[in-house]
Amino acid sequence: MILVNTDYITGKELEMLSIVKGSTIRSKHVGSDIMNSLKTLVGGELDSYTEMMNEARAIATKRMVEEAYNLGADAVVNIRYASSAVMQGAAEVIAYGTAVKFINK
Repeated sequence: MILVNTDYITGKELEMLSIVKGSTIRSKHVGSDIMNSLKTLVGGELDSYTEMMNEARAIATKRMVEEAYNLGADAVVNIRYASSAVMQGAAEVIAYGTAVKFINK
C-alpha cells in the first residue's frame, strides 16, 4: 500500500473512499518514568519516551493501513499524525488520512 502525506500521487487518478485512522495509547514502566524525571534535571533526550512514541506511531500507522486495506484501498493520501497526553507518562498517537483507489492502474 502506498502511503503519502500529499493529497495526490503523481501519475495516478484517485477515487476517494473514506477517512481512515489508527490510534493507540502507550505508557512507560513506572521505573522508566522515575529515571526520565531525574534526567530532566540535567537535560538531554529521554530515550525511553522517544522509543515509546516511535512504537506508538508504528502501531497507529499499521491500524490505519489495515482499515484502508479492508476498504479495498490502493493507497492512503494526506496522512497526518497527532498526539496528546492522556495522563502523566501516557500518550495517545493517532494516524489518519484518506483511503483511495486507483482509477487508472
